[in-house]
Amino acid sequence: MERSFKKEVELLKLGDGETFHGEGILAVTKALLQSGVAYVGGYQGAPVSHMMDVLNDAREIMDQLGVHIETNASEAGAAAMLGASINYPLRGAVTFKSTVGTNVASDALSNLASAGVKGGALIVLGEDYGEGSSIIQERSQAFAMKSQMWLLDPRPNLPKIVEMVEKGFELSEASSTPVMLELRIRACHVHGSFVAKNNLSSKHSKNNPIQEPVFDLGRICLPPATYAQEKHKIEVRWPAAVRFIREHGLNEVFPGARTDVGILCQGGMYNATLRALQMVGLADAFGASQVPIYCMNVTYPLIPEEIVAFCKGKKSVLIVEEGQPAYLEDAVLALLQRHEVQGVKVQGKEMLPNTPGVFPLAGEYTGEVVLTGVAKFFNLEKEIDSIRSLKAKALQLLGSPTPPRPPGFCVGCPERPVFAAMKIAEKTTGAFHLSADIGCHTFSTLPPFNIGHTVLGYGLGLASNSAIQPLFGRRTITMMGDGGFWHNGLTSGIANSVFNKDDGILVIMKNGYSSATGTQELPSSPQHSEFKAGDMAIERALEGVGVGWVKTVDNYRVGEVSKVLKEAMTTDYQGLKVIIAEGECQLERQRKLRPVVAKNLSAGKRTVRVKYGVDEDTCTGDHSCIRLSGCPTLTIKDNPDPLRRDPVATVIDGCVGCGLCGENAHAAVLCPSFYRAEVIQNPSFLDKALNKLRNVWRGTTVH
Repeated sequence: MERSFKKEVELLKLGDGETFHGEGILAVTKALLQSGVAYVGGYQGAPVSHMMDVLNDAREIMDQLGVHIETNASEAGAAAMLGASINYPLRGAVTFKSTVGTNVASDALSNLASAGVKGGALIVLGEDYGEGSSIIQERSQAFAMKSQMWLLDPRPNLPKIVEMVEKGFELSEASSTPVMLELRIRACHVHGSFVAKNNLSSKHSKNNPIQEPVFDLGRICLPPATYAQEKHKIEVRWPAAVRFIREHGLNEVFPGARTDVGILCQGGMYNATLRALQMVGLADAFGASQVPIYCMNVTYPLIPEEIVAFCKGKKSVLIVEEGQPAYLEDAVLALLQRHEVQGVKVQGKEMLPNTPGVFPLAGEYTGEVVLTGVAKFFNLEKEIDSIRSLKAKALQLLGSPTPPRPPGFCVGCPERPVFAAMKIAEKTTGAFHLSADIGCHTFSTLPPFNIGHTVLGYGLGLASNSAIQPLFGRRTITMMGDGGFWHNGLTSGIANSVFNKDDGILVIMKNGYSSATGTQELPSSPQHSEFKAGDMAIERALEGVGVGWVKTVDNYRVGEVSKVLKEAMTTDYQGLKVIIAEGECQLERQRKLRPVVAKNLSAGKRTVRVKYGVDEDTCTGDHSCIRLSGCPTLTIKDNPDPLRRDPVATVIDGCVGCGLCGENAHAAVLCPSFYRAEVIQNPSFLDKALNKLRNVWRGTTVH
């Protein structure tokens, strides 16, 4: 795995009165155990994938408590797990990335919200929004509102996050409604402390199974039950949720000396808001603000009485709401009008040019954005100017900023040579349309490859190709990772393509792991933990759905990959053609190799590693090898020949010896300047003798 929590999971054993010191997502896991959760599932995906990693590393603790842990095939599978809480008093939690993960899970979540729950159901969402996001820019707020699910947005503070997890289960049970808890990237990884409680065992668990089934026709999501469920949502569940939130004080009011103004903010934006107030002199370093703040740890449903009471008597209030649309701002304006609260000027987003507003309509509310907006609201632009001048001086002292570096494949990535092979194949086949997919291979859309025309969803590459293929002048290609294959690709893409007799080409990148989210295990991973079944081959799955043309190639053999691509483009075979490009994720491979190599070296054992280099005398300075590779370790340096100006290619430290540079040079018929060398550590007597003989033959001195 990308990160192990085997040491940190010991914190999950802490009991009453002991102090937990650790990371946000580990604190969430501890809060689940303190709440008596019976089952937890999830789909790996940043920024909350670590929750599944923590749970898998804590199997011993989970088994003691009887908690069932499930690594789900998709977000839809995770959400469907919560069906256990519909009929039985079981507390369950699932986790995945929002909003794309929530979209995948939407069918199950809509049915769950309609049926309602007996046991508390909590969905821990990674609210992957803003500049650090890996996905499209949307919010979970709309989903919560349309399905009538309650949305918690806790203040980024470990005690508050833990409290909201525990209260989330209680809120879910008090209102018979599933609850979402969203955590921004930084909140997932914030460090802090809180006073722990004892872990609780669920009344029913793996250690104490349910004995009799419960059947309730009213909880089946079919008409006419669905009409009654909708009525129950509005007339019973919603008021119950509002009552629970108000009575338990889930939202917080931080008083201030000023009575003429106030700030309403999402819980997740509280820290940024307070920091901005501190920087303009309206709060101290200990968090005491001169301006009253209403912190909404629950952003849906809103509590009208609390909002009206906070705004009454104030001349103006500022709403700090990250993301578009402005759901909270619009709702607050409507509430104040309905309750006839007069004389309060509400400011927030600048909806249109030249309209009142201090924050941008969309985009992440970084510290600088919030600071600028707060300063505008309080007419303190001079303070902003002084802060910016200090920032400019700091930048001047630090010198030029680091040049922007686009994301790209890792050193030795097995997916890079496949795209190099595609560039070579295009010389004879002509440029082709490629439907891309979610995963590491999406980096192919960037230089130097610029391959890939669309990205429509995880495992949906082939489905997105279904209309372009019959309308294109020649065969088109689809890219899919093995993670996308098992997530959605096998059913939505491959089975559908075979069923419709499509004639396209699918390349499956079989790197062995769900690499883009931390190298989690897949059914087809080269090795599995004891909790997973092995020997689930992609080839057998393809055969099972009727794919008749399948070829497996070694990614690093660029010439062979290019040959198979050309064959797929020109074969008389009608139907889906699948190329499985196999090469283990180099990150995971190196993690396994390094401890072994280090152990061998410390034991004095002979160790050989491969390194590639460039003959400076042969290199022409054309650099076509770099344009065809894009490997970070293949770069340039000054030409050692004083009569030649063009810099020469060179392989720097960090090379993992994958051999792509040499393969490219051979397959594309480039200059023969690459060489392969073996670096021997702890050499044997024979190695030393041969080295001495070679040096004598070359006429060099042996040191």
